[in-house]
Amino acid sequence: MTDSTSGRELRADARFNREQIIEAARALFAERGPDVPTEEVARRAGVGTGTLYRRFPDRQALISAVASDGFHRVVAIARTAEDEEPDAWGALTRFVHQAGAELRLATWLSVWFASAWAELQEDPENRRLRQILLKILDRIVRRAQSDGDMRPDVDTGDVALLIALLFRPIPGLRTDLTRRSADRASALMLDSLRARDDARQLPGQGITAADLDPGGH
Repeated sequence: MTDSTSGRELRADARFNREQIIEAARALFAERGPDVPTEEVARRAGVGTGTLYRRFPDRQALISAVASDGFHRVVAIARTAEDEEPDAWGALTRFVHQAGAELRLATWLSVWFASAWAELQEDPENRRLRQILLKILDRIVRRAQSDGDMRPDVDTGDVALLIALLFRPIPGLRTDLTRRSADRASALMLDSLRARDDARQLPGQGITAADLDPGGH
């Protein structure tokens, strides 16, 4: 084995360990909340605590990595929904259903680890991902309205905020009820966004994508 081959294998092994740690932390945070011991994350990932600390020297670094991974997952879900669904309404419905678990965890992370989350929001890569997501959602909303499937008095920011509120878990609610209520609430939300002749006009001016992320426009 050459030195260069050995180096590539070490880098691949390091990447695999990092991915395993992030996946383990993501699953444990979702299952058990913010107080999961670091040792438990390492056990779930199948690595030693020394390996974990080499990749993530403190808890904030691990939280940031889990959140960033979630942002990438959500953007990938949105892109796939837009590319594969035959119409915009189908893309929106698919995105809401498939991104639910990621958005729910992201909301909890923002509550549990407020200081780490505030710092993460200023990260250039995460700002870029947020802008991409809003642009995809904006295209979906415009197309759905053009198709006559979505009510015309909502804007992209309205839809984004509804989705964010939808997946904000209620403290103290059992996990099974959290998931069941989110499924039912998402169906109600989508139904409320449907174009209907008898829909009441919404008050005030619609909230745009630019309102939510003015730095991206």
